[in-house]
Amino acid sequence: MRVLVTGASGFIGHHLVPALVAAGHDVRALVRESSRYDPPAGVEVVEGDLLEPASLAGVFADVDAAYYLVHSMGAGEAFAERDRLAAHHFADAAAGAGVSRVIYLSGLGGEDDELSEHLRSRQEVESVLRDGDYELTVLRAAIVVGAGSTGFEVVRQLAARLPVMVTPKWVRTPCQPIAVADVVAYLAGVLDAPATAGEVYEIGGPEVLTYQEMMERTAALMGRRLHVIPVPVLSPTLSTYWIDLVTDAPRSVVHPLVHGLKNPVVADDDAIREHVSVELTPFDDAVRAALAAEDDA
Repeated sequence: MRVLVTGASGFIGHHLVPALVAAGHDVRALVRESSRYDPPAGVEVVEGDLLEPASLAGVFADVDAAYYLVHSMGAGEAFAERDRLAAHHFADAAAGAGVSRVIYLSGLGGEDDELSEHLRSRQEVESVLRDGDYELTVLRAAIVVGAGSTGFEVVRQLAARLPVMVTPKWVRTPCQPIAVADVVAYLAGVLDAPATAGEVYEIGGPEVLTYQEMMERTAALMGRRLHVIPVPVLSPTLSTYWIDLVTDAPRSVVHPLVHGLKNPVVADDDAIREHVSVELTPFDDAVRAALAAEDDA
């Protein structure tokens, strides 16, 4: 199958492209700068920018299925508008080229007015993509554990740098982290499961943890001990300033993520298991793999 991966040079795309090649697919990777992307052998690399429709000419030609793995949080406060435009341009180009399937990795969270701007934007992209003339499969995930994941990088740096942490009550919010290897297995798996076309699925790892538990267990795996003291103060906005002081994660990405920590993100993944079988990675094993990958980088 000829498969296009947008966001191929990003965190998820970096892992997904070789998995699709290994599964026997003919992969085309869309990147903005090919000189900064080192593709696996056999992958066709094309340049284009989803914010510039003219640059997409020919990108979707002869493509059977396309993955949408892009986001614009690094652009700062205008990320939601940029994501909306990119999704519209993607949908128009995919439909115009006769792409039959689109697969989108979205964010896990309830559909209500209390969602953070980041999670609302991910669901708005879902809505835009759903209007295209193709069959859309959506996978919704919470924090992805892996080297290169900004969400996990914040957890790792906090665990590594602070022996005692005074935190807002969001550290008690339930979350269902998932290993990057398992996300990739689901993304690749739905492509070969025709019954998943047109459906929305929630995916998660084998454990539901609070952010406090994730930080404490990550610290333990790094040979450290972390004491977390939750207090009913520190708004999400103040939390972003505090995280800016403690970590070197990019502010333009971290700030929207932190505002979403108040939202419980727990998956109901029974539906996806009927079509794609994935042996889920325990949280501690996922963290060990992420730490080892960072050491090797």
